[in-house]
Amino acid sequence: METREPLSLSSYPPISTYGFIADSHSCALVSKSASIDWCCMPRMDSPSCFGRILDWERGGYCRIAPVSKHRVSRRYLGSSMVLETTFVCGASEARVIDCFTMRAGGRNHPHRQLLRSIQGVRGAVALKIDIQPRFDYGVIRPWIRKDSKGNFLVIGGSNGLVISGNLELELKDRHNLFGVCVTAEGSRGWLSIVFCEPEQIEAGYEVPESGELDSRLQETLEWWRSWCRRGRFGGPYLEITKRSAMVLRALTNAPTGAIAAAPTTSLPEYPGGNRNWDYRFSWIRDSCFTVKSLVQLGYVKEADGFRRFIERSVAGSADQLQTLFGLGGERLFPEIELEGLEGYRGARPVRVGNCACSQRQLDTYGDLLDLAYRWHHLGKSPDDEYWEFLVGLVEAACTSWQRPDRGIWELRGEPRHFVYSKVMCWAAIDRGIALAEELGRKVDIDRWKENRDAVRKAVETRGYLPDRGVFVQAFDHKILDASLLLLPGVDFVDYGDERMVRTTDAIRQELEEGGLLRRYAPHDDNLPGSEGVFLPCTFWLVECLAGQGRAEEAQGVFERALRMGNDLGLFSEEYDIRSGEMLGNFPQALTHLSLISAAAALQKTRRICMAG
Repeated sequence: METREPLSLSSYPPISTYGFIADSHSCALVSKSASIDWCCMPRMDSPSCFGRILDWERGGYCRIAPVSKHRVSRRYLGSSMVLETTFVCGASEARVIDCFTMRAGGRNHPHRQLLRSIQGVRGAVALKIDIQPRFDYGVIRPWIRKDSKGNFLVIGGSNGLVISGNLELELKDRHNLFGVCVTAEGSRGWLSIVFCEPEQIEAGYEVPESGELDSRLQETLEWWRSWCRRGRFGGPYLEITKRSAMVLRALTNAPTGAIAAAPTTSLPEYPGGNRNWDYRFSWIRDSCFTVKSLVQLGYVKEADGFRRFIERSVAGSADQLQTLFGLGGERLFPEIELEGLEGYRGARPVRVGNCACSQRQLDTYGDLLDLAYRWHHLGKSPDDEYWEFLVGLVEAACTSWQRPDRGIWELRGEPRHFVYSKVMCWAAIDRGIALAEELGRKVDIDRWKENRDAVRKAVETRGYLPDRGVFVQAFDHKILDASLLLLPGVDFVDYGDERMVRTTDAIRQELEEGGLLRRYAPHDDNLPGSEGVFLPCTFWLVECLAGQGRAEEAQGVFERALRMGNDLGLFSEEYDIRSGEMLGNFPQALTHLSLISAAAALQKTRRICMAG
């Protein structure tokens, strides 16, 4: 593709203006103008079929919006991931309802259907419908043809869509569809977009009738409501916690149990810069955090699904463990740059794949052992085969903890001896010892204990500054980073330990901006440009403050962080305090799961204060 000068960058809406819909298979971002500017089918990590968020001119979109001046509002319909956008044009009103349809048995046999419903509320509203499918991140302008029943077949490369419904659409230049719908009170218009492989289209396809579409919408609403009823939600932050839980469920790949870090790629962490990564993969660390958060809310089934995903993906062998996997368990997804794409607001390059899969990140051992230990205390002790896998992880931690790695932040400079990585190796060995003793398993317990003690001694000497009384980011370094806030979470140190209190205060002093936290010092990653504040770290701070009994401070930080979400309760990874805009891929699982844990910590502190 040829190089082009960027269009007006103001064409791209702020990230915060998007809503998120998904069915644990496919995903989409929907703007306030009811435009689907990002959609990946049939999987979240599939190439986009609508991708305007990465190239406004070529990426493709599906928009339904009034032709006249209007006001807009939106919400999710109750406890669901069904999005409603309301347009008010003078005295008239219409709604657009968007979802991926769900059904019982959809884990392995989903509808693979994006459903859009236009509903008249009062008066008459004229809505323009503009559909421009573009496959493979905008590279392919697919061929659209109309069948004998009035359905539109969209084919390009190995991708296909069947577009149907009761709306009057016209074909324009073989690549685009457009139409106008005028609503009346009580009217219902339907637009169904189903993913089908081209060979499936050629072999024959079924198109649901309008009555069936309404049933699918109702079934989708009930699916989400039923899922929410399984959870344990309560306290003053019930609604935002429930919304975060639904986001995490939507980011889970239903067939495999893998949990995507985010549904997007290359939304920049620095405006116009090159900190653009693909997050549509399952990081072991983030997924373990997610499982912990969901278990807190009573969703044990999802936790077991991820545990089985990991066991399958590494073929039961610790030496085949890597930092992240594809949503189907894939191991290889090289990082490539897509030439010719403009990038969100000119942020290039646009990347697909992530080379972090080949990095050494030692904290993964601790994440998995801590998960297994928590699972054991839920009455789900490891069987013989999984125990063998866990023993391999502990042995790997024993032999690897003295090596440098890339750390939790996946820094692309020289490896370092990160304190958090060492502590997570300590956690892996510590949890392995506890499991062996509680289960009566025979291992070389004395050697494991020697290694556990050696890790602690190294951290408390080389990873600690006696003159300041604080832990540091890496051995023989003097700077701090926000990962140190996680040390009490694996019982390496108590929240109330004076060293941890001093470390918490020092992190705030060095990394706080506008009441929120950066994850590390600016330019510490050897990349051009500067990041925004890192929202997950801010929620980690809430947990630490709550654990230290500093309830008012914790709640103040929590309330400040909540204001960084959008009107739908969705959060990105980072936030630019100066511009007031979200940064990074969206919505971000790590932020939502950290919010859940922070809310739980606040609730626990509140109960303790009331009891005292």
